[in-house]
Amino acid sequence: MKTILSSETMDIPDGVAIKVKAKMIEVEGPRGKLIRNFKHLNLDFHLIKDEESGKRKLRIEAWFGSRKTSAAIRTALSHVENLITGVTKGYRYKMRFVYAHFPINASITNGSKSIEIRNFLGEKKVFSLSLSLRLCAKGGYVGRGIHCSIREG
Repeated sequence: MKTILSSETMDIPDGVAIKVKAKMIEVEGPRGKLIRNFKHLNLDFHLIKDEESGKRKLRIEAWFGSRKTSAAIRTALSHVENLITGVTKGYRYKMRFVYAHFPINASITNGSKSIEIRNFLGEKKVFSLSLSLRLCAKGGYVGRGIHCSIREG
């Protein structure tokens, strides 16, 4: 059975600007700008202002949607929340190199802008990965793994 109207809203925090145009969401904050495409979802995105509190809100609606479309509303809302977290707090990615037989050797080079991986699956080839973010090695060898975290800046 189809529901006539399903909708959910979320508050937009201060210091974050959101633009909605043709199911393209652009979130801008102190740490930069992120853009996400929601054209594959049959949803309506509206920026509204709450009458009581005066806060800005994002409303996502689905007209005559099935159960799957109604579930997509919350998924899209969670994606927008993750975009807001990315432009306000940021994310840190932690990696750990582990091996079973061939010991992997990894080294951070080029002023923490690239990483070189040697002896991956016993190969003699050196894999070099250039990143736009900085690498930060912490902890060194812990157990049988090499700890490395990627951070912005």
